[in-house]
Amino acid sequence: MKKWLLAALVILAGSGTWYWQTIDRDVRSLILTFPTDKDLLFWSDEQRDFAFRALDKMPLLAKSRVMSASEQPLQLPAGQPLEMPLDVDAYMSTQRAAGMVIVHNGEIRFEDYRRNFTADGRWTSFSVAKSLTSTLVGAAIKDGYINSVDDKITTYLPGLEGSVYNDVTVEELLTMTSGVRWNEDYGDPNSDVAKFNNHVPEPGVDTTISYMRSLEREAPAGEKWVYKTGETNLIGLLVNRATGKTLADYLSEKIWQPYGMEADASWLLSSSGQEISGCCIQATVRDFARVGLFMLSEGKVNGESILPEGWLADATTNHVGNISPNYGYGYQWWTLDNGAFMARGIFGQGIFIDPARQLVIASNGNWAVASDRQRMEERLQFYQLIQQEIDKEIDKEMVESAPEAPALFE
Repeated sequence: MKKWLLAALVILAGSGTWYWQTIDRDVRSLILTFPTDKDLLFWSDEQRDFAFRALDKMPLLAKSRVMSASEQPLQLPAGQPLEMPLDVDAYMSTQRAAGMVIVHNGEIRFEDYRRNFTADGRWTSFSVAKSLTSTLVGAAIKDGYINSVDDKITTYLPGLEGSVYNDVTVEELLTMTSGVRWNEDYGDPNSDVAKFNNHVPEPGVDTTISYMRSLEREAPAGEKWVYKTGETNLIGLLVNRATGKTLADYLSEKIWQPYGMEADASWLLSSSGQEISGCCIQATVRDFARVGLFMLSEGKVNGESILPEGWLADATTNHVGNISPNYGYGYQWWTLDNGAFMARGIFGQGIFIDPARQLVIASNGNWAVASDRQRMEERLQFYQLIQQEIDKEIDKEMVESAPEAPALFE
């Protein structure tokens, strides 16, 4: 008996060694620093640094659905290297950025990776996913699954009937103006955004509906903007119920496959098996840049828009007044007064899109603070510097291409 037990232990040890040597490097790093707190908001910098690139590789942490790479990837040719108007090393270091891609006129003008991250690695997006979720609402309207943004959300989510969401419209969810009270403080373990992650639903009730229908009203619907991740999760559930498709499948069908994303991506699932639509798409930086190009193309795939006429203009227009001196809010897109807009996620994730300059900047990172105001302002200043550099190039080209003035005297 002792000999058999010893042999079994030797086999297990050997198998463990083999497994350890074959698993992904990022997974090994995460295992070595494995968090004890199940809420990612309260992990250490080191734990997040490994987790952000490996969340979808460890089902023990979170399950996910895959959006497969396109068979015909959209090519991103290398363009003339952009003259960077600042110390890039210092900027990337301050932002704790792992990757950044700048695309101008469809060409990559700048690309850089740090923190042992690479071009083929996936990094979680956090609330960048919100902007894609809202875009799927537009696709569902174009496809006839949803009638209008003026519909009551209870039309698609009857589990909310009789709750504070009884008369809230799809558009009020999209613009986060439901008037429902919500606390999005990422540093507060008693905030709604923290408690929502650990909520145990009533038997037979979806987790999102179970938590959200327990909330209270603080203002009439349509009158007050408050940032609420829980409401984007409702939007995703609404799309799922209306289309009868998972969000990952619908995103694959409408954008990921036909537009030409280069690599597989994934979408993390909640405890009830639904995509966490307010968060957590894992993709390469280049493919997040392609999301920006999709928006610049006015949502066109193979020459035809997958979105209703006027959708993108509505989605990227400020519907809520100035949230701060710099930002407004559309359909889950942050808007700027100069016509640019962005998808933005905690800890430093972002896609900046400037239609006037045909400019996209996709970047990721691991800020020390989830919602770091100073890092946000530094990043906005960086975007503005890149815009100015593009303008200088345009001005120079105009001067160089102008015809010579005729001589007044021979």
